[in-house]
Amino acid sequence: MKITEVSGKFGVSPDTLRYYERIGLIPRVNRNPSGIREYTEEDCKWVEFVKCMRDVGLPIEALTEYVRLFQQGDETIDARKKLLAEQRNQLQTRMDEMKKTLDRLDIKITRYEETIFEKERMLRIPAE
Repeated sequence: MKITEVSGKFGVSPDTLRYYERIGLIPRVNRNPSGIREYTEEDCKWVEFVKCMRDVGLPIEALTEYVRLFQQGDETIDARKKLLAEQRNQLQTRMDEMKKTLDRLDIKITRYEETIFEKERMLRIPAE
């Protein structure tokens, strides 16, 4: 696949794909004789993985480290698992904080709705 096809498939700009490759976030993509990137299915799996991890907020540094470890081979399995577990814990903490914020917003919205309902009810009661 060409870069524009991969870009469209994953909703990532061509510039972002080039950047990810340049910093080692995705392995180096092979080029055809004209110098045009030719993404393989394996390359696309990396793009999908990185996009998924970035979408939930994992830092580029952690993902770059993961790719670096992956490229070193099976002896880094434990280190990769530890890195992913640490990132998962950080994500869980952020999700817990977001849940608290969401609950607080729901309470505030309910209070506003109750206040508006009460004011509207008062408007409907005929004056004595």
